[in-house]
Amino acid sequence: MQNLNDNFIFGCWRLNEWNYSTHELRRLVDQLLDIGINEFDHADIYGNYSCEAIFGKLLAEDPSLRKKIKLTSKCGIKLVSDKFPEHKTHIYDTSKAHIIAATDRSIQNLQAGYLDLLLIHRPDPLMNADEVAEAFMLLKASGKVLNFGVSNFTPMQFELLQSRLDFPLITNQIEASVVCHEHFVNQNLDFCQKIKMRPQVWSPLAGGRLSDQTNSTSLRVWRTLENIASKYESTPEIIAIAWLLTHPAKLRILLGSGKIERITQLLNAQKVHLNRDEWFALWSAYTGVEIP
Repeated sequence: MQNLNDNFIFGCWRLNEWNYSTHELRRLVDQLLDIGINEFDHADIYGNYSCEAIFGKLLAEDPSLRKKIKLTSKCGIKLVSDKFPEHKTHIYDTSKAHIIAATDRSIQNLQAGYLDLLLIHRPDPLMNADEVAEAFMLLKASGKVLNFGVSNFTPMQFELLQSRLDFPLITNQIEASVVCHEHFVNQNLDFCQKIKMRPQVWSPLAGGRLSDQTNSTSLRVWRTLENIASKYESTPEIIAIAWLLTHPAKLRILLGSGKIERITQLLNAQKVHLNRDEWFALWSAYTGVEIP
């Protein structure tokens, strides 16, 4: 395995769509390890509650693989699903009982023994910070989870939960891209810098919206990406990732492609160093106006 590539995490949210055999998935995991990516991001709900078990077959076949990888999972969302007939509606649940039960189920499905990182998937308007903290502390004391964080939280929501814990939350997983500026302007990335915590970024290529030629904003951003890419003899997607990596909060990027060639290509974003003119050209291409 090469040196760890700390800027990237492999996202497993589409694992059920690829229809890979266990052998094919193992080959992909080995290829990811070869290029230095050893963290795998899951959530209990991915693939209608199926993706964790698909990945878990790898560890069942070769338990020694567990020592080579880090596993993240997320909980706190209940989906209406044939897997759980008792789920009558789509809700958030960050109760102590649900967090512990969901975590136990994730560990069992992944056949992992423990999780390296557990995240609360979405802010819950009914979140009782004391109850979440109690669940976290029990999971940590039992050795079932080594580290904890959140996903899609605001700085205040993060601080509320952190205030109840005697160990640090280590990340906030947020959506960010050249066409999603929410966390650039809601003080989340400023907060991450303040506490020296690296956020994780999901949907860094905006789930296909970047190349949507029917949307005037996406078209404007895409053309700007193409112009910058031509200077670096690169691709618009690589420039879009490089734009995120430029930020001083030191974003960690989730990549969710099942094609190792595409992932390897996107890692080249680390070799592209955008200047401020280029960075702000992309910012303004999305907003449609010059900065004040």
